[in-house]
Parts: sequence; structure tokens; C-alpha cells
Amino acid sequence: MRLSCILVKKISIFFCLSVFIFKPLKAQRSTMSDEELISVDYEIFGRVQGVFFRKYTQAEGKKLGLVGWVQNTSAGTVQGQLQGPRGKVKEMQEWLTSTGSPKSHISKAEFSNEKTIDSLEHSSFNIVK
Repeated sequence: MRLSCILVKKISIFFCLSVFIFKPLKAQRSTMSDEELISVDYEIFGRVQGVFFRKYTQAEGKKLGLVGWVQNTSAGTVQGQLQGPRGKVKEMQEWLTSTGSPKSHISKAEFSNEKTIDSLEHSSFNIVK
């Protein structure tokens, strides 16, 4: 009798945990999968090197749940790629166009090669050196 009560309590605890922990994760995934995944390349012009632009770009991308990469170019610009749900990518494009890092000055943002993708091609958002 005592063993069956313990087993029932453990099952109840597991069920409660699965409802409160695992269900929200599933809901998040289904919400994300409802929105089309896209990939877009970008290049940002202006005062964007030596002002922590890549670090802030990586942080903002991660905050929005995006994957991709960012790097400095020899021409003095910053370039990279964004991947994720269309709405979040659009938010990041706006951030890259108008916000950037606190000490940056963005004169122009170009976006190219926008395409729909079936799955993410990167696992995180990386700074390429």
C-alpha cells in the first residue's frame, strides 16, 4: 500500500511538472513553426567598427531568438546573415537600420538574398573574426 502511494505521488508530480514546464515549451515551438522561416543577408555602413557593433548585434539577435552570424569587413562595414521567423527577422532588420550599438552611427543598411527556408542553417548567433 505504501509503495503504491509513493508511486502515485511521483506520477502526480511528474504530470504536474510536464504540464507547467513542458507544455509552454511546446506552445512556443508551435507558435514559431506557424510563422515562415526566412534567411536574409545584410551589410551595414557608417561608423560600425570599433564601437562594439558586432557584440550588440549578436546580443540583439539572440534576444529575438534568431541565428546567424556577423563580421567586420575590410571595407569598414559589418556584414552577416539572419535566420528565423519572418517577424523576428523584420524586427532585427529595423534594429540594424536604426539602432545598432550605442556609439555606432548607421548611414545605410542593405538587405539581400531574402529567401524562405525549411529549417535553420545555423545553431546560434556567432561573431566571425
